[in-house]
Amino acid sequence: MIGVIAKAGQTQAVEEFFQLFKTPWEFYRSGRAYEVVVTTDEVPKINPRLLVVYSAAQNDIDAHLGVVARGPRHGAILSDRDTSLFIYCELLTFAEGSNGLPCIRADSQIAGIKIRSSDSTVVRLGYDLFDEVRTLLSDGQPVDHAHVPTLDTHIRMLREWILDAGIGLLEIPPFPAQHRFVVCLTHDIDFIGIRRHRLDHSMWGFAYRATVGALREFVRGRLALSRLLRSWLAAASLPLVFAGWARDFWEPFEWYLEAERGLPSTYFFIPFKRRPGEHVPEPHASRRATAYDVADVPDWTAVLLKEGYELGVHGIDAWHNADKGRDELAAVTTVAGKTCLGIRMHWLLRNEDTASLLERAGYAYDSTFGYNETVGYRAGTSQVFRPLGAESLLELPLHIQDGALFFPQRLGLSEAEAEKRCATLIDNALEFGGVLTVLWHDRSHAPERFWGDFYLRLLRALRSLDGWFGTGSHVVSWFRKRRLVRFVDAPVDGVAHLRYEGEEIQPPLRIRVYRPRCRSNGRESSVGAPREFVDIPWNGSSADELDLQVAAGILPMLANRPETRVL
Repeated sequence: MIGVIAKAGQTQAVEEFFQLFKTPWEFYRSGRAYEVVVTTDEVPKINPRLLVVYSAAQNDIDAHLGVVARGPRHGAILSDRDTSLFIYCELLTFAEGSNGLPCIRADSQIAGIKIRSSDSTVVRLGYDLFDEVRTLLSDGQPVDHAHVPTLDTHIRMLREWILDAGIGLLEIPPFPAQHRFVVCLTHDIDFIGIRRHRLDHSMWGFAYRATVGALREFVRGRLALSRLLRSWLAAASLPLVFAGWARDFWEPFEWYLEAERGLPSTYFFIPFKRRPGEHVPEPHASRRATAYDVADVPDWTAVLLKEGYELGVHGIDAWHNADKGRDELAAVTTVAGKTCLGIRMHWLLRNEDTASLLERAGYAYDSTFGYNETVGYRAGTSQVFRPLGAESLLELPLHIQDGALFFPQRLGLSEAEAEKRCATLIDNALEFGGVLTVLWHDRSHAPERFWGDFYLRLLRALRSLDGWFGTGSHVVSWFRKRRLVRFVDAPVDGVAHLRYEGEEIQPPLRIRVYRPRCRSNGRESSVGAPREFVDIPWNGSSADELDLQVAAGILPMLANRPETRVL
């Protein structure tokens, strides 16, 4: 059990951090022995096997440790071997010659020190972990730092310090048993065909991009001749499409049903047509209005539901008004036949009150927290999380968006460059787990975009890596059940017990028992060695049987230890 000492006002950030780092913990209780204590406040007179002090202010323990503080600074890039970590709040650095060994640096300055003795370790960090968590889950990361899973890296670092101190660890990783990570495929349905856009800005924009724009891309070497000819043919066919004599090449559903055959996905539908929404902060706000709404495609929504796909709300005003959010939810609920729906805001609009407003409106989850300009980790994590200020609403973060990859005014990548960007996010998913949420818009497979072939290659890559594919509701439900698992106080056998009251968890959770690194005379004997652990699948039932399996995994690791307090 980890004992946590936090400053006033950090309770929600602490609780959410330990939902993401799902391991036994509690707020520090005086008089109780802990092998690990994590603090962002002053340190009581204790001597745990591992003490981790996160503070951007000088602490009374610094003088006792022999740590000399330098001046504070705001924001920095930290490095720890091959790890880069962005700090968004205050950072305290330490003088060269301070006691202990530097373990983290900010440029040439020391930002973290590890001090070892024969029976204990202190890690002194110059930043406040829970202030960082609050910033990431509320404001998010700027575009320049989008590529780094900052919050997931904070979790990994704390895990490593615990194991390096020779302490075992029980954890429920953020990915199911028998899988390496989670994938959620989503589609924002802004158009259901070009036939509804006669002589409006969408039609004229397409006509220009499919002719002059396509020729320019061909000359630049970014568009193949075959695609140039297809673009010109599509533009030339517009009169026939409008007359109903030619196929509408923007119609999305048939193509996606074939591309994703056997894979679940979520379609976010506009609730009301010809509504641009209020208080839109972006330019050309009138263009946010659509020419269709969910009631206009009853045949296709019926097909999607029959095939097991999910319908969600592509919200207009729900981000700033709970009453309008309820109306938008009701419009899609009528078609979907269920009330527990998710939402993604049109144009990804949100403000600091959006999570609480969506919760009041009755949404089960939101999937707006992502970027229009780039791909990556707005909240610094690949995990489903609860936005601070919400009680039940969960956030399914958005990571990869087609428009962010390919639009010239955004990243404007070639397909080869986009594959590298996506490969990095996939590698992170394999390392950290969590969910990789992909957004591919309705007409992205068609002329003039031609992003369908890239999407098919992305799907093939994801299929090959043993990910679990789920709709937004299924993925959020799995993480919600993981959140409901409790760690009860360790009994006399020194082994933590897990308790869960809820529906069966499918796919099962992965209960992981880590073996600590062996230490001899206070020194690590296997630095850099692969972590040893035991994984136990668990579907939430038979808690007593699970206790026996966990004990069987833990006790051999503890056989040579004189006492056990952490598990």
